[in-house]
Amino acid sequence: MSKYETVIGLEVHMQINTKSKVFCECSTQFGAKPNANTCVVCASQPGAIPILNKKAVEAIVKTGLALDFTINKQCAFARKQYFYPDVPKNYQITQSEPPLCSKGKLAINVGGKEKVVNITRIHLEEDAGKLVHEIGGRKLDYSLLDLNRASVGLMELVTEPELSSPGEALAFLTELKNIVEYLGTSECSMEEGKMRCDVNVSIRPIGQKELGTRVEIKNMNSISGVRDAIAYEVERQAEALKSGGKLAQETRLWEAEEGITKSMRTKEGALDYRYFPEPDLVPFDLPDSFIEDLKKQLPELPKIKKERFIKGYGLSEYDANYLISTRTIANYYEDSLRFLQDKKAAAKPIANWISTELNAKLNASKIDISESPVSSQNLAKLVSLILSGVISGKIAKTIFEEMYEKSSDPEVIVKEKGLMQISDESAIIKICEEVIAESPKAVAEFKAGKERAIGAIVGLVMKKSKGQANPQLVNKILLEKLKS
Repeated sequence: MSKYETVIGLEVHMQINTKSKVFCECSTQFGAKPNANTCVVCASQPGAIPILNKKAVEAIVKTGLALDFTINKQCAFARKQYFYPDVPKNYQITQSEPPLCSKGKLAINVGGKEKVVNITRIHLEEDAGKLVHEIGGRKLDYSLLDLNRASVGLMELVTEPELSSPGEALAFLTELKNIVEYLGTSECSMEEGKMRCDVNVSIRPIGQKELGTRVEIKNMNSISGVRDAIAYEVERQAEALKSGGKLAQETRLWEAEEGITKSMRTKEGALDYRYFPEPDLVPFDLPDSFIEDLKKQLPELPKIKKERFIKGYGLSEYDANYLISTRTIANYYEDSLRFLQDKKAAAKPIANWISTELNAKLNASKIDISESPVSSQNLAKLVSLILSGVISGKIAKTIFEEMYEKSSDPEVIVKEKGLMQISDESAIIKICEEVIAESPKAVAEFKAGKERAIGAIVGLVMKKSKGQANPQLVNKILLEKLKS
């Protein structure tokens, strides 16, 4: 690859988060029985007339505003002609020109360097149905058609061919997914097919302005898969050119298990689709007030939230990046802080508990933080107990285990089990004196200059106090006793 440079463009399809489909009243509920969410419109029966879902238009305009797009007030639809079994009417209702959103941008960060990627358009269209090739793990020698997904609203986002590595594509999709989830305009669940990506990859000699032969990799359903498919395809194209072969403009599929792309069909061009105006949907103009109202509804986006977390709470960039990585984590974090008076003192401890103990438990349980058995209020109570000296950090970890298992209130656990930290200096002095008397070897090592020996003595004090002695007081008293 030392002779070539990579050029990547992405086409991202995201199902719009509406309760009903884009051109009919059928439910968009995922996981319903096959063909349960269908009607004459989405099943393409003769004479059925589509009706536009206003919420779908709102979702696309909000996404466009968040990504610095120009919003085209004229809203018109077209028919994109193609035959495929999961498109029963043999055309897709979509937008050709103009799209709802033109010329946006998204800043990504790769290796500590920021890059602004230009985005050509976002337009509104309907999704296709789904072909089923296996049932209950049994592969069929025929295909079944499920139209539940047919006519679910999609926003298609198309980038300029400006990405130059698998890492940049990964960063772009990760950032885009995060922003759209913050907006709530799509759930972006790639496992449920609510976010899919087509990747256009070509290589060209370094310094050449003309693009190389473009290969499309179709319907990628994971961000890591996009990265891996691009890496493979770049090497495949380079090897083909190196051996004197020619590349065909084609559509390929990514076989994740084999780690390769396979040819699917030759790539269609715009002329093959024979776009023409959709006669059943009348063009109309979006009023300025419609766009302004949506602009006021935009939430605080990840980049701004990150800056606020760093400046307002004194967090590190690493902590802030984790906390804003999803809207649910960011909301949980701020909900926790709302229950605490000294937010600045609690900001870092709360962040640590969320990113370590809680995150580990949630990952093991394979659930999202929104389903956490530990409520944001209870986590705040736990941190408050630590900061006020009622319990030690070590005891807090034991309490947290019960909080996660039983959704318990930490204050109740401390009270019922008598886990309050011992901060009575006279009580700690007594325990320290007993341990010193019982540990002549460790005491001798400390007095001989091995200062690390105090760690063993501290451990014995904590054990004798059942972990309830205030660690700071233990260290202070032991040093005073051992040095006197």
